[in-house]
Amino acid sequence: MALQFSVLKTRATTAVFFVAVMLTGLLWNQGTYIVLFSVIHFGCWYEYRQLLLKIDPSYAKMNTIHHNSMQLAGWGCMLWGVSDEYRIGEIIVSQLGGSITLAALLLFVVNEWLRNKTYNHRYPLYAISGFLYISVACFCMMLLYGNMQNLVFPGKSSLTMPLVVIAAIWINDTMAYLVGSLIGKTPLSAISPKKTVEGTLGGIVLSVAVITFFGVTRLQLPAGPVIALTTLTTLAGTVGDLLESKLKRMAGVKDSGQIMPGHGGFLDRFDSLLIAATLVGLCFYCWYGM
Repeated sequence: MALQFSVLKTRATTAVFFVAVMLTGLLWNQGTYIVLFSVIHFGCWYEYRQLLLKIDPSYAKMNTIHHNSMQLAGWGCMLWGVSDEYRIGEIIVSQLGGSITLAALLLFVVNEWLRNKTYNHRYPLYAISGFLYISVACFCMMLLYGNMQNLVFPGKSSLTMPLVVIAAIWINDTMAYLVGSLIGKTPLSAISPKKTVEGTLGGIVLSVAVITFFGVTRLQLPAGPVIALTTLTTLAGTVGDLLESKLKRMAGVKDSGQIMPGHGGFLDRFDSLLIAATLVGLCFYCWYGM
């Protein structure tokens, strides 16, 4: 895969703006963190639905309640993962999220039960898959901000785990692209022909090395959890990238959206994070939280 400097320039320009927005949302305070992932949540859901409509046009006949209730339940699930200490006035956000989730799920179930006589099981499966694919990942990103962070890296900033995960994905994506462009020869998968084994391995190794070195030497983090966190993130991120590529191939599109020139849409940008956040959240919860 030859290195295309025009493509790299476009990607870099968009990336600067994207990073600025991401860092503002991540670093300003917990409220902007929640707003940032709320936007990511609904943006990914919108593009997921658009891909499904291309894969299965008959899905368009489903009513508004079907399409929106599971998204709302997913957003409530995301808020449910916020630490109990975070409040808006007298409202405990995590409790509000739990209430939204239960109400929206009940609405979804009742709507499916009353919908029509030509019931098709694949339609609710589409919605449930979106919940598992997108909403659970956003829920895990809320857990990583506070609850899980305090177990894995006690005494450190609440942003430590989210920033390690996001930085690992960014470094992995960038290094995989550069290494693959320069020396990549062996295709990784037919799902994504431009990805190479050399680029993938180079991205993973360099990401783990950089994050571990910086985390241990600069932030005084324990090496074991950092290596485990970064390795899980990069491996799961690669799977997430391939999964989204498969969805796009099934839909017959190059990008999931056009919101970011050179990077596509929400799913194109956050495909790695969706799977990585879920795997990291589940694995670290099982190891530290049980």
